[in-house]
Amino acid sequence: MIEAVLFDMDDTLLSLNLTAFLSRYVNGVSGLLARASGKPRVNIMSAYARAWLAAEGEKRRDHLTNAQLINSIIYKQTKIPLDDPVIADMISYYEENYVPHLGGGMVRAEPKKGAHEAVQAVYDLGLTCALATNPVVSAACDRARMGWAGFVESDFALVSCAENSTRTKPWAGYYEEFCGKLGLSPSECLMVGNDAKRDFAHPDCGLRTIYIGHARPSRAIWSGHMEDLAEALPRIIDEANA
Repeated sequence: MIEAVLFDMDDTLLSLNLTAFLSRYVNGVSGLLARASGKPRVNIMSAYARAWLAAEGEKRRDHLTNAQLINSIIYKQTKIPLDDPVIADMISYYEENYVPHLGGGMVRAEPKKGAHEAVQAVYDLGLTCALATNPVVSAACDRARMGWAGFVESDFALVSCAENSTRTKPWAGYYEEFCGKLGLSPSECLMVGNDAKRDFAHPDCGLRTIYIGHARPSRAIWSGHMEDLAEALPRIIDEANA
């Protein structure tokens, strides 16, 4: 029985150039850290790239949150302790006060047509609604992007972020952990996402996926446009529960 619908954020609920956003974010935070530490900005940016790759690694066996792993790798690469209270406060200030203004220009952030209607349809069906975005950035960065999409954190029962997750998409461990925090198994949830790689659990853990986009992945239980999902969702749930 389906009890929850999990939404991806980037290019699912929110239309944006994700690469441009991440580049702006890393450039900005690396500049702050470079001025504070005297380390070259380019070295800090490279450390962030390596840390994110490690967080997304399939062969991870650690029990660290993604934030802890990212911080440890950046420290190894640059000797900058991101968890030092002074540095952490500086990054937090940047994320809370500057990141929300990074959505213009090349980032082109705007709500995805039909996204609010789809989220409302989940609530109208009496189901739990959660935001399962790939958790490699902070909760503050998630809140900024939610704001660009016209949502707030309280619109969702749970939002994944680097601080509360120990794995990333598409690994089954991420989905099992996320669903478990909702008190559910992956088989009791539907995932809604636009990424034919990341939004389908690997290996299969029982989670079924609704694909948003032009492609028709064979593993998807429904494929189409976000603006059509709200109307289709009752039928999709009925068929999933059959």
